[in-house]
Amino acid sequence: MVLKLDDKKAIVSEVAAVANQALSLIAAEYSGLTVSDLTNLRKSARQSGVYMRVVRNTLARRALEGTRFSCMQDSLVGPLVLAFSQEDPGAAARLIRDFVKQNDKLKVKAIALDNRLLPAEGLASLANLPTRDQAIALLMSVMNAPITKFVRTLAEPHTQLVRVFAAVADKKKQSEAA
Repeated sequence: MVLKLDDKKAIVSEVAAVANQALSLIAAEYSGLTVSDLTNLRKSARQSGVYMRVVRNTLARRALEGTRFSCMQDSLVGPLVLAFSQEDPGAAARLIRDFVKQNDKLKVKAIALDNRLLPAEGLASLANLPTRDQAIALLMSVMNAPITKFVRTLAEPHTQLVRVFAAVADKKKQSEAA
């Protein structure tokens, strides 16, 4: 399909705007996928907050210039789908990882995070990053642990005293019964 210059400019500006807001980018080769597989992947991407787009590589290179994903320009070769994580850095990686489990024809070519190009093998480590809510929960549990231990330590002498009294009372009952 031949694109007019205005259409190309619109695509470049749209992808550049998404790239400026995105946290991570994954480029994956989609050759060999059926249309229904790619449609299912796009549907899952919309549901998980991932912007996914098939863009010509020359337009993608222009769109990524001056963004934190400019390090990926040399990796844009072949038929690629770009997946931008917009809410948390690991969202696109989790989406691609889960899709690859079902369909091995999708091949990750490059991953970019904070102006660093990661190898395709880094998909698992990026996918295993906690979401924002999970990270906050982990932080809260770490912050709560010392306070909880302190309260338990303060309550322990009283608990031991009660146990001693209970043991003495049980011993007296046993001696009276005998």
